Amino acid sequence: MGSRGLFITVEGIDGVGKSTQAALTEALLDSAGYDVLRLREPGGVAISEKIRAILLDPANTEMGDVCELLLYEAARAQLVHQVIRPALAAGQTVICDRFYDSTTAYQAFADGLDRDMVARANELAVDGCRPDLTLVFDAPVEAALCRRSGRDAEDRLELKGLEFQHRVAAGFRVVAADEPDRVKLIDAVGSIAEVFSSVVDELRSVGVAVTENDVAAALTACQGKC
Repeated sequence: MGSRGLFITVEGIDGVGKSTQAALTEALLDSAGYDVLRLREPGGVAISEKIRAILLDPANTEMGDVCELLLYEAARAQLVHQVIRPALAAGQTVICDRFYDSTTAYQAFADGLDRDMVARANELAVDGCRPDLTLVFDAPVEAALCRRSGRDAEDRLELKGLEFQHRVAAGFRVVAADEPDRVKLIDAVGSIAEVFSSVVDELRSVGVAVTENDVAAALTACQGKC
């Protein structure tokens, strides 16, 4: 990989625990001495955050599927251009909470847009900037829904319902099956520490050097926060 930094993305349906694991991964790599940058999609920079607000606003019920796709790609293109590509070029390790695999799962598999069209839109947005490792956290949709209970009001995508989330989850499984070298399916049923153990195994498989002390430090740092 030369001097280019490692690009890690985390994926999964809402409530599956991916953001918690992204925070733990950041703490782990920070403890191990890596220069880490954690981002989220859509968002991460001012322009993309404004697009995020439009996408998730429950009031925008009239948004068409193609409009939604293009807004996601616009937010992504700006994040890649402004932050991700320069950070990787500088040797930073980038962790992104969602990336183009979410668009494949949500817009192609769940919304039913043509998968080839979605793939072309993804490629236009990222212009060759692809993750080195993608962790897809997988758990029953009903379990993820229980984890979300008590959170803030649901956003526009969460309001699409249970069957929509089932289609998203199935889409992520297809993505993992299609690209097993890059995309790793993580069983997200279990304690945070148990799931994190699987994450650590996958990180080590791509050459990330972390010790058990780093793992313990990450769990301690995130206790009560993640």
